[in-house]
Amino acid sequence: MQPCYQTVWSSRALRLIRAAGVVLSLAGCAAQHDAVTRAQPTAQQSIATLSSWRDTPAKQAIQSFVSDVTREGSPTFVPPADRIAVFDNDGTLWSEQPLYFQFVFMLDQVKAVAPQHPEWKDNPAFKALVAKDYGALANQQKALLQLIGVANSGMSVDDYDKTIRVWLDSARHPKFGRPYTELVYQPQLELLAYLRANGFKTFIVSGGTIEFMRVWAERVYGIPPEQIIGSSQVVQYEMRNGRPALVRQPKIDFVDDGPGKPVGIYRNIGRKPILAFGNSDGDLQMLQYTASGPGRHLALLLHHDDAAREFAYDRASKVGKLDKAWDEAVADGWTVVSMKNDWQTVFPAPKQ
Repeated sequence: MQPCYQTVWSSRALRLIRAAGVVLSLAGCAAQHDAVTRAQPTAQQSIATLSSWRDTPAKQAIQSFVSDVTREGSPTFVPPADRIAVFDNDGTLWSEQPLYFQFVFMLDQVKAVAPQHPEWKDNPAFKALVAKDYGALANQQKALLQLIGVANSGMSVDDYDKTIRVWLDSARHPKFGRPYTELVYQPQLELLAYLRANGFKTFIVSGGTIEFMRVWAERVYGIPPEQIIGSSQVVQYEMRNGRPALVRQPKIDFVDDGPGKPVGIYRNIGRKPILAFGNSDGDLQMLQYTASGPGRHLALLLHHDDAAREFAYDRASKVGKLDKAWDEAVADGWTVVSMKNDWQTVFPAPKQ
């Protein structure tokens, strides 16, 4: 049985939490071995053939697209500088159920700093959190966001980084019992490597924050910090103990979700992508923006339909809802990737 908190959050509440509360600055994975080394294919042939993808129309669409835009002399040829591929993170490159991993961290952070805030004992949101009464917690959204804001700000970015490293080293997913940074999708690791091998520049465009992803994402995905676009929190320069410090403020600077994603792409890349990969309604506008470009383009949508190997959810889900984007994908001929039917495997082999 999945934890009950999967069902109690409204999509509006989760969006508020991601926008106003999921203001992480996750600065690293504390794994002793580089995740790329153990997760990405090591043989060029494995990358070229996308070996974790079954030979289905979805895989064929990807390979055909890459062939068309990289073949010199072809009317569909795209110069390397314009081969921009953008990927959502949560639910597209790694798992996102039963709650966004950032949110799990932030709830744990509230509990961790609670001894420093004795006034919280009378806070209804804190009481519900301690009691694991997620139904009551869902009715205390404003109070919860205030707790999260306090617990996840006020410290320097370096101190916050250390906190997250410790959490990542010990936290385990409730269903799989594995570190969260191991719950990346093997077929997507291969796809990222395949695109880069064919002259593409790969970007993450996520509703999560840039602080959360920048350090560990390069290790896991091979995507450097400057190619990560996300929501951002206000960070203020201060002098602390005579030394410069960047200090987290409990205020959102930019929300890179839904209609914010094309804005983030424009601001940070300055070129329209020719490939976009998402999994939810939060990616709809990014996919529309990419599909509206001239020439050859490819819009991909991952459907989580594999309860045995991961999770199965779509239109009714409170996390990663796939409804309007699915309808548009069908209407406009976007490529819908079935996790169950198109992927040979989901996660990399567990670390030994």
